Amino acid sequence: MAIGEAGPGGARDGSQPGKRLEATMRDRLGRECVYVPSCRFGLYAALRHWCPPGGRVLMSPVNDDVIFFVVLAAGLRPVQAPLDPSDASVDVDAVPDEVWGSLSAVLTTNLYGNPDPAPRLRARCDALGIPLFEDAAHAIGSEVGGRPVGTWGDASVFSLSKHVGAKAGGILAVADPALRETLERSCADLLLPRRTTAEVAYAVRPYAEAAVRGLRLRRAAWATMRLLGRMEREEIRMPLRPRELARAAGSAPGLDAHDPWVRVDMHDYRLRSGRFRLGRIGRRLDRLDDVLARCRAGTELLQSTRWAGPAAGAGPANGSRGAVQPLFRVPLLVADRDGAVRALARRGIVVGYLYDPPLDDYAGAEFTDPSPAPDGARWFARHALPVDPLRARAVVAALEESGVRPAGVPEGLVPSGG
Repeated sequence: MAIGEAGPGGARDGSQPGKRLEATMRDRLGRECVYVPSCRFGLYAALRHWCPPGGRVLMSPVNDDVIFFVVLAAGLRPVQAPLDPSDASVDVDAVPDEVWGSLSAVLTTNLYGNPDPAPRLRARCDALGIPLFEDAAHAIGSEVGGRPVGTWGDASVFSLSKHVGAKAGGILAVADPALRETLERSCADLLLPRRTTAEVAYAVRPYAEAAVRGLRLRRAAWATMRLLGRMEREEIRMPLRPRELARAAGSAPGLDAHDPWVRVDMHDYRLRSGRFRLGRIGRRLDRLDDVLARCRAGTELLQSTRWAGPAAGAGPANGSRGAVQPLFRVPLLVADRDGAVRALARRGIVVGYLYDPPLDDYAGAEFTDPSPAPDGARWFARHALPVDPLRARAVVAALEESGVRPAGVPEGLVPSGG
């Protein structure tokens, strides 16, 4: 049966709602898929299957800190990659040969839906005999090299909280169909029992959020979250707590010791899913194509503005020049990012998914190998303004009204191949 789904005996029944989610994604990707309660959980399972503890994983420093902690929880050493400052894709040519030779795996980010250069990374990994993992949380509808993002790696993980908007669920897709049942069993062993309180909270969350928006109670809601201990980050990055993290590293691999970091923003990331949750996710997934079409239209509008970066989601790095990706967020490049965030907030537009500072500056050399060329990531993290393409017209109006200035990538930061 589908991972996360409650039911008797482990029987695999295609009528089960979790199996329907797997079948839908299998039809999209042409790969065997396993439903998991979250993208981060699926990534942990993949890393544990392919990478022995102590291995080194190349990843992007402009990424959610939760993903960084998932890599640590898997008993692996994050190695930060140099990035193209125009779209934060991995700059393959700037990774030194000695770094390539030290790696156990490569993990893409596909930040905001802009693809990493997966064909080139696939070729590198094949030459080195190491696995490629694709984090496609932001990129469920993006393409690279004429194929969907998520079809280049040995394994890929998708979030059903992003474009799908279900606020729960994920998919682990695998290139080798013979591994599906092995990974399904591994995931089942890692899951925690379903909690009725978590299912009830999930059921009422959309109505609570609608009430907060309708009554303009956002400040009161944030204050309540703090009182309940559910507000775990006051800044863009969560508190690192290096002493506690060093102690947790001593028990890696393992999710339990790293749970205070991995669970942030999603405390039910490894709980079995109930039928109500799976049913809601399925109904949302059924509407995905309409959402992607609207995201593509909003992305096209935002990429036509003066704040769009030189790559604009269609640069040479991702091999899709001329294509408009249905981005989850469109990273406009602005001179004063914090000022632009405030300008949008005045219009009721909340900017999230900021990843500043880069992970090597955030975590330090104790927990990660720093990028050999960090300036591109630092520049992008400071100037990127990720905005929702579904609110494209309101975003453009607010930025124009506030006089927000665009930021051009400094000439010295542009990759030689860009």
